[in-house]
Amino acid sequence: MEAAVFTVSELNRAVKEYLEGTTAFRNIYIQGEISNITYYKSGHLYFTLKDSKANIKCAIFRYLYKKVPADLKEGDQVKLLGSATLYEQGGSFQVIGEQLEKQNKLGELFERFEKLKKYYFELGYFNEENKLTLPKVPLNIGVVTAETGAAIRDIINTVHKRFRNVNIYLYPSKVQGDGAASEITRGIEVFNREKEKERIDLDFIIIGRGGGSIEDLWAFNEELVIEAVHNSKLPVISAVGHEIDNLLSDLVADVRAATPTQAIEISIPMKSDLIQELEYRKKVLNKLLLNEINLMKSKLEKRNSNYIIRNFLNIITEKKLGLIDKENLLNKSLKYKVINGRDKLSVIKKMLSKINLEEKIKESIDDLSNKEKYLIKVMSEKLQRYKNDLDYKNAVISKYNSGDILKQGYTLTKHKGKLVTKKENLKKNDEITTVFSDGEVKSIIEQV
Repeated sequence: MEAAVFTVSELNRAVKEYLEGTTAFRNIYIQGEISNITYYKSGHLYFTLKDSKANIKCAIFRYLYKKVPADLKEGDQVKLLGSATLYEQGGSFQVIGEQLEKQNKLGELFERFEKLKKYYFELGYFNEENKLTLPKVPLNIGVVTAETGAAIRDIINTVHKRFRNVNIYLYPSKVQGDGAASEITRGIEVFNREKEKERIDLDFIIIGRGGGSIEDLWAFNEELVIEAVHNSKLPVISAVGHEIDNLLSDLVADVRAATPTQAIEISIPMKSDLIQELEYRKKVLNKLLLNEINLMKSKLEKRNSNYIIRNFLNIITEKKLGLIDKENLLNKSLKYKVINGRDKLSVIKKMLSKINLEEKIKESIDDLSNKEKYLIKVMSEKLQRYKNDLDYKNAVISKYNSGDILKQGYTLTKHKGKLVTKKENLKKNDEITTVFSDGEVKSIIEQV
């Protein structure tokens, strides 16, 4: 016997008729946690009922609103009276509600979320002082997300638009369901280990996925993930595609992004902007350097016009001649004093010989000898002072020697063998020679 063959629409219609034709799924009560509440323009209310293992799409039509609490919110535990059916066109199972009651307590997931949030807040996991700073120009980023999800495609596309040189390393991970938290945690730990062992020079990590219901995103609220993000030595961006900041990974991460695309936009600069900024800084530095060169040229021109520098050879010659004259005068004075002393000694000797006072003569001779030694010492010290004065003046004058000036960091500029003293003497494309203390450099004038 051949099996029956249905078209898609025939099968959906048959299932719909079965569900609506049996009393087993009519006017039944369903208890669960409400989420994804949406009020459509048509006036109908759509939401999801869930527990820890499954969820059901539900709808309540506008004319039944009087039997619906006005203060419904995400996470409320409710009891729904309704009937099971099938949306034939979309093939989706759903419950059409007639009455809804609140159970006066938060849903299990939200209750657990609030407990974890309070716990980690008291531990200081959310403190700003614990946040790491993202690098200004990253080159290598790690991404922990689903290999086939939209998140990784958005990240790759956005990186290529902004800065194609950035390398992306993907750790494929489940992002919802059983085992998702463990895989996300492992991805964070692997990237940190690769960085520590210097195998991959990562700059930061992105963890995330596209949007979804609270139960779909719950892996990012798990303790394993929170601990891994907190302990990461690399900065972590939490980039889960939801607008409301209600995930623990957002609070503990160093940076929160509303979507994976935004994670790239806030962490990777536009390459064109960086190039523009560098060009601007280059122009500023060139201008500052040119100003400094012009200032140094001006100082050099002033030094070159100094009287002492222009005439230092003549000045030192005059100083030397003056010193020679003083030295000759000193020698003459010394000889005169020695001769005069000897004459006096001779006279004294004659006088002493007459009175035959040998002892006094000896004392006089000794005294005269001491005076002679003292005189020679005094004249030698005076001569040395004159020489020291001359050496000092020579040292002062040597500061203005062109070779010494060049050793101080100044340069001379020549054009066609002549010294350039004014900017107006140069024009574009002139070849100039810059003289340093240790050699010369030739260059071409691009702008005057």
